[in-house]
Amino acid sequence: MDTKTTTEKPDESAEAAGKADGTESASAAETAPARDTAADPLDGKAGGQVGGKTEGKTDGPVVADGGAEGDGVDDEDEDEDDDEALFAEAAPDPAAAGIGGAAAAVVSAALGAVALTGTWTGKVVAERETLIGQIKTSGAGTPAQQISEIYGDAWHSTALVNGVFALVALLVAVLVLILPGRPAWVRAVAVAGAVLGGLGLLLSAGTYFDLFLSLPTAGS
Repeated sequence: MDTKTTTEKPDESAEAAGKADGTESASAAETAPARDTAADPLDGKAGGQVGGKTEGKTDGPVVADGGAEGDGVDDEDEDEDDDEALFAEAAPDPAAAGIGGAAAAVVSAALGAVALTGTWTGKVVAERETLIGQIKTSGAGTPAQQISEIYGDAWHSTALVNGVFALVALLVAVLVLILPGRPAWVRAVAVAGAVLGGLGLLLSAGTYFDLFLSLPTAGS
């Protein structure tokens, strides 16, 4: 009886040890997936952190590029503003141009009228030629020579001075008419100055070359 009991007890202890080993291996197998799943969220968080850092790093240069583009646009705007300022400084003032054109038109009309009526300058030049002719023909001049030196030269000098005034009036009037953007009344005054200047130039040329009135002769 004792021998059977002792032999049965070691068998029972061996079976108990085997069952314990099986239970431990099963519990280890069950806990292993739990650890894996617990590690996975950590990996996901790590991956998210790494991805976020990477995305942040990649987004950084984009913002920098946008700032660089904004600086480029600002520089272009400043350049355009500088160009507009230069053009504004170089462009003539319309008011000043209008005043200058009006003054030129009035001057041309006045010069044309003076060329037709005569000037103080022409009178002085004529008197000077008369005096020179008297000096040349005093005591030893023929009547024809006296007429030419005393009267003819004086008339021709007056016609020459009036012709110069008429030519200036005509040129100024044409210049005003050529320039664009003039008011209607300015152009009308310029046309009047051109007409008066042209008429004065025609009469002065005819008088200078004795086309309208010839010098008198000594026998008449």
